[in-house]
Amino acid sequence: MAVEDRATRTARKRYDRNAALYDFMESGVENSRFREWRRLLWSKVEGTRILEVGVGTGKNLPYYPAGAEITAIDFSPRMLERARERAAREGVKVDLREMDVQALEFEDNTFDTVAATTVFCSVPDPVRGLREVERVCKPGGKVILIEHVLSANVVLAALMNLANPLAVRMSGANINRRTVENVRRSGLVVEKVTDLWLGIFKMIEARKTGPDRQTAPGGP
Repeated sequence: MAVEDRATRTARKRYDRNAALYDFMESGVENSRFREWRRLLWSKVEGTRILEVGVGTGKNLPYYPAGAEITAIDFSPRMLERARERAAREGVKVDLREMDVQALEFEDNTFDTVAATTVFCSVPDPVRGLREVERVCKPGGKVILIEHVLSANVVLAALMNLANPLAVRMSGANINRRTVENVRRSGLVVEKVTDLWLGIFKMIEARKTGPDRQTAPGGP
């Protein structure tokens, strides 16, 4: 069952509202940077059973690895509609399901890799969502995220905090999350953090500890 608190219902409504224009709204950053970042993320997945969290309109579909068994979820029915249309149009085989990352309907230790792009900026309780990701990932499995985060620059961070309420109201995305810290709080071990752009966009590679792995210090 989805976590039907007020914040989750509000976030879902925002993404349903924006679904028809979502690709157009993000076309600038998609064409200039995100295609390269998506290709990089999907080149790093491991194993054959993969979960994509927050599939949205399906922008990652062209980068799915051949031969993998991919399940992709989103909590917005209208975003998921767009993803289904894209999968059919592009001939991509994927199991698309309406589901909330804060309450995943999968058994423990199911997936080799869990991947997401700019999702945990929008999840109402990001640590709860990341703990669910940790739960459904196999021991020793990989979690790989591209996220925008609060800048380490004091002046820029202050501006981001100031602009955040408007950003959330317009797009549903928080621009001031500390997602690297949230990943660590979830119980995942952060192995590497790659700065993609100005310290605001980062790729986070983490792993679920298993019997053959020792917990190690996280990345920067």
